[in-house]
Amino acid sequence: MTIVSNDPSYWPYINANIFFSYWDVAAGVVVVYDWVLTLGQEIELIWRQRWSLMTVLYLIIRYIGIPYSVASVLQTMPSVSLTDAVSTMTYYAVNVTNVVLTAMLGVIMIARLYAMYQGSRKMLIFLVIIFLAVTIACGVIVAIGLNGAVSEVWILSGTYMCYYAYGGNNQLLNSMVWILDTVWEVLALCLSVWVAVKHFRELRRLGPSTGSTIGDCFRVLIQSHFLYFASFVGVSCLQLVVLAPEISNSSSIVAQMLEGALQILLVVQMFVLGPRLILSVREYHAKLVAYSDAETSMNSIVFQERVHVSTSSTV
Repeated sequence: MTIVSNDPSYWPYINANIFFSYWDVAAGVVVVYDWVLTLGQEIELIWRQRWSLMTVLYLIIRYIGIPYSVASVLQTMPSVSLTDAVSTMTYYAVNVTNVVLTAMLGVIMIARLYAMYQGSRKMLIFLVIIFLAVTIACGVIVAIGLNGAVSEVWILSGTYMCYYAYGGNNQLLNSMVWILDTVWEVLALCLSVWVAVKHFRELRRLGPSTGSTIGDCFRVLIQSHFLYFASFVGVSCLQLVVLAPEISNSSSIVAQMLEGALQILLVVQMFVLGPRLILSVREYHAKLVAYSDAETSMNSIVFQERVHVSTSSTV
């Protein structure tokens, strides 16, 4: 149902919606900027390499960010008129995308942990069971929340706004989703740190070349994981703050800034740091291969020179 009103009492909500639309546009700019920034690496490390499950996950996570940002902007753009049906579709698309992308990022994390634990089958089974339990629970909770949501288009003083009415337990459902996701991320971080510390201790028993290679590999994995986890902590904390009634029902500048910062951090976590979980590992592998090839070529040159000197001396 479309509601039309010129009541001045709605002006604070109009200003809040316009202010939040700027944050949505800024989040979209971050996605496009990071894509342009890493396009060269993507072509070299993704498109020109043999395709695998990680390649497909990278491309989906990377390129779904642009339509995701467009849908988010359409929900808050005051100059864009949407029907109730389109407003509902964009709302569903954004929320379902959040669940699907979170599951994809979980698959990437499982693959990283599986590699760090040297292909341990027990660890893989453990991770898959926990991951499926968390993902299914989050999917069911989000479905319940979407089922109770009703969208309307408001035309207030000549501006357009998508209004969403939720059920009475919507805040509880959102809190449950983020708590479950936080449990999964904390578990993944603890497992990563534990195996990394274990391997760093074992480096002393290995030779300098092998120890250096393994140590650098684990360092790359841990650095990218810590950065991703830090962004997730920021998103989780802001999400729980925004869900508080004092913030969610307020149109103050502080509440608007918190919601805008949450939107940007959420986009950065999913569409910037998510693909870099794969890109950082492939970049390190490419450097390692290049260094190995260069060392092999140098050894070949040295060997040829030695053969030449040896042959000349015998003649």
